Amino acid sequence: MSETTRGRNQDRARVAGGQDHEVRYEANKEHVSKDDVKSAIKSVGNSRDKVEDKLDRKG
Repeated sequence: MSETTRGRNQDRARVAGGQDHEVRYEANKEHVSKDDVKSAIKSVGNSRDKVEDKLDRKG
C-alpha cells in the first residue's frame, strides 16, 4: 500500500456534489443552503476553491 497522501489531497480539493455529507459539510461551513452549494458546483465545477469563492461572492 502506498504511503503518500496524494490521493487524499486530491480528494479534499474537490466537492462531490452527489454525496450528501460533502454538500452538507460545505453548506454548514459557508453558512448557505445545500441547494446553493449544488448550484455553485454546477456553475464552476467541483473544485473546492472555486466553489468556496463562488459562495463567498454570493453571501
